[in-house]
Amino acid sequence: MTIQASYLPLSLRLDQTQALLVGGGQVAAHKVRLLLGRCKTILIWAEALHPELEELVKQGRVIFRQGRVEETELEAVLPQTGLIFAATDDEAVNQLVSHCAHAHHVPVCVVDNPKLSSFITPALVDRSPVQVAITTGGASPVLARRLRQQIEALLPARMGEAASFMQRQREWLKKRLPDMKMRQRVWEAFVDGAAYEAALAGEDNRAKEGLERLVEQAEEGGQARQGEVWLVGAGPGNPDWLTLAALRLMQNADTVLYDNLVAPEILDRVRRDAERVYVGKKKSHHTLPQSEIEAELLRRAQRGERVLRLKGGDPFVFGRGGEEMEGLLAANVPVRVVPGITAANGCAAAAGIPLTHRECAQSCIMVTGHARADGSLNLHWPSLARHGQTVVIYMGLTAIDELTRQLQAHGLPAEWPVAVVYKGSCADQRCVVGSLGTISRDVKDHGLKSPVLIIVGEVVRYRGEVMQAVSALPTAKEADK
Repeated sequence: MTIQASYLPLSLRLDQTQALLVGGGQVAAHKVRLLLGRCKTILIWAEALHPELEELVKQGRVIFRQGRVEETELEAVLPQTGLIFAATDDEAVNQLVSHCAHAHHVPVCVVDNPKLSSFITPALVDRSPVQVAITTGGASPVLARRLRQQIEALLPARMGEAASFMQRQREWLKKRLPDMKMRQRVWEAFVDGAAYEAALAGEDNRAKEGLERLVEQAEEGGQARQGEVWLVGAGPGNPDWLTLAALRLMQNADTVLYDNLVAPEILDRVRRDAERVYVGKKKSHHTLPQSEIEAELLRRAQRGERVLRLKGGDPFVFGRGGEEMEGLLAANVPVRVVPGITAANGCAAAAGIPLTHRECAQSCIMVTGHARADGSLNLHWPSLARHGQTVVIYMGLTAIDELTRQLQAHGLPAEWPVAVVYKGSCADQRCVVGSLGTISRDVKDHGLKSPVLIIVGEVVRYRGEVMQAVSALPTAKEADK
């Protein structure tokens, strides 16, 4: 029976010691990247150097000893060495390094040879001083790398800055709050609240103010939590198109206010125990008037909740995010905005339609096709009915007859290309391509309903071939036959 090697993940301090790297090729260069900034000195012992390593030698960041490794010379180097990597393609050299390292009780890793090694290197997610190590005990390095990619996506890029800020406050907080349990509660509230978000953004002054408020609340025996609102764009609908920042805040929110443009697959990414409040708007039916949505955001933030206002597309593109932010800031409620892939960008890309093209469209205009109560549209038609541009119309399905009529009346020909994209980027996406003269009838024949995005312009002719099969879907009438 073979006994599998057992590994214990540890963090090894190297800033007071030398690391020895035997070998000077591409693999050695990979290991040097891992060691840079972590060791007092890095000694590379090799017969020749990779260009990347040569540059590091010129910069004085590593020491180079040229020549073949010999046992007597290696024995002389080991007493001042705290870590060794052997990264050569010479098996005899690797075995020599391993033998000497074990004899002197110096940790050694022979690359791709666990039997000769006393340690292995994990896949590392580095947000220094925060580091996450993933190891499979040498069983599957590829799996470890895949896990690292997933964890990379979950951790904020500037988490290290937030950790450094917290480290700088430890002595001050210890003097302010001698009780260890009370300090722990304050730090938990800090990491869960607005002050931590400020630290992530590099806003140290605002983070310190937030931490001081938490300390004061703890001293008074109150709740150590300040509320805030996050205006987050959920993109066009595909959950894979969410930003990393959006995913992180979705996992941290206490409450989420969402509308009908946020797909169920997106909501599945929200923290499971978060309260969900539907505030969606549909034609002639508003679950909550806009003023009441803004009041609800304010009320929840003022009672200490982290409120996620989740919007389809981008919150600042026909999402009324600006109005919501204005009222919150006036009430001194912290607001953070995370942009999303706009419906214009997302739906066009999913349908294979470039919004600009040097041959036919040097600009792109986004407008809303939401009709007034009397059915009219408040749009400047002469500026829209021009060649050399693309017009993207949000919320225009119910007014599509008026839209196409006005664009033709102001100068565009009946054969001018139009595409209508239904639920762009989602699994049930559909795209109907036609012209100003035919598109109203085409979308009715295909049975398209909201939400759709209308793209008007010659760029529709350049639609990617990979998506052409979508426009060939049978119409609703044909499907019934």
